[in-house]
Amino acid sequence: MNTASETPAACLRDVHKHYRLGDIVVPALRGIDLDLPRGRFTVIGGPSGSGKSTLLNLLGCIDAPDTGSVDIDGRPVNALDDDDRTEFRARHVGFIFQNYNLIPVLSALENVEYPLQLVERSAAKRRTMARDALAEVGLTGMENRLPSALSGGQRQRVAVARALVKRPALILADEPTANLDQATGHELIALMRHIQRTTGATFVFSSHDPKLMEEADLRVRLVDGKITEISGNAMHKEPA
Repeated sequence: MNTASETPAACLRDVHKHYRLGDIVVPALRGIDLDLPRGRFTVIGGPSGSGKSTLLNLLGCIDAPDTGSVDIDGRPVNALDDDDRTEFRARHVGFIFQNYNLIPVLSALENVEYPLQLVERSAAKRRTMARDALAEVGLTGMENRLPSALSGGQRQRVAVARALVKRPALILADEPTANLDQATGHELIALMRHIQRTTGATFVFSSHDPKLMEEADLRVRLVDGKITEISGNAMHKEPA
């Protein structure tokens, strides 16, 4: 079993992010200082509008902070231009979405293989990596099924395989159990926990799921764009 390194998977320092709605400036994150431990389960909780999605977007290199720094796997990603940030995201970040975000006309295997087109030139190797990832989430034999022929839990397993297939530095999940019944959601949590423990993958979730919170190595609570509570092995500094 892999153990977590002392080097954080991600570091945020004095991160601020605002959005403009017409003439109104809305603060989304206000002075976030946080280290996210490598090879662990981290869950970010908080009420709607607290900044959870904004924080995931910054970690996923989808957006950049207005001020402050975001380092992923030791690299200051907010210093990258749009093209370099897109390439970094393609190689180093995996995403699991609440609504699966599978391409309906592609098979399970093709959906998992799709993100590899940007990082792996060999078609044969892409296919092998995708098959291995599906096997890892228990979907051997379902490679050729379209998403419409899969249950909600199976679709989310395909999404997990797609996120894992590149072996990224970070796997980000936005409410991954929200659209699943309780039993299926618990099965998915157990699967992701098993993957995290056996591969050393770093998972960061936004979630209200009590079971996922219970499983977390690190719990971070956001309210109005600020960290109000944290438990686990990470550094949190109150802004001055």
